[in-house]
Amino acid sequence: MNLSDHFLIAMPSIQDPIFGGTVIYLCEHNDRGALGVVINKPTDITIGGLMERLNLELEIHTLSGKPVMFGGPVQDDRGFVLHSPDTHYSSMLQISKEVAFTTSRDVLEALASGAGPQRVLISIGYAGWNPGQLEDEILRDGWLTVAADPDVIFDLPISERYSAAMKLLGVDPLKLVSGSGHA
Repeated sequence: MNLSDHFLIAMPSIQDPIFGGTVIYLCEHNDRGALGVVINKPTDITIGGLMERLNLELEIHTLSGKPVMFGGPVQDDRGFVLHSPDTHYSSMLQISKEVAFTTSRDVLEALASGAGPQRVLISIGYAGWNPGQLEDEILRDGWLTVAADPDVIFDLPISERYSAAMKLLGVDPLKLVSGSGHA
């Protein structure tokens, strides 16, 4: 089971302060583990503020007020960018026809100059799992999974991303019960 290019949706029963209520976009999932980015937990840092900290002048002012996401607790001092794969960047991983993941500064420089990707989500940190750990969490009813929709990542207001991801499954989050029965 390869869940790259899927959403992990936290079950309502997860009360964890880090992952409760989150939607994670899985960038990579293989026998070495999994790596994903939380797409619905904004930080108080804006893209404009981030560019300022990096001494980059942002040419596209419509991006300035957009929040940088809390991508997860791993390497929470580094930036990670989900974006449309319009151009190739030095440390880019193309996940699907519509989504790529980049960790190098060149994507931020291109974005600041106005030549960057058309669609973008910037995060600080990422979520990571050791081999077998994510599968175990899924089996213990911690996560729901569904094929990702790039529109949810890039176009929807942050507050609507959880319910939109649930709707991809055909599930109303208000009707889910915590725990599961085993016959």
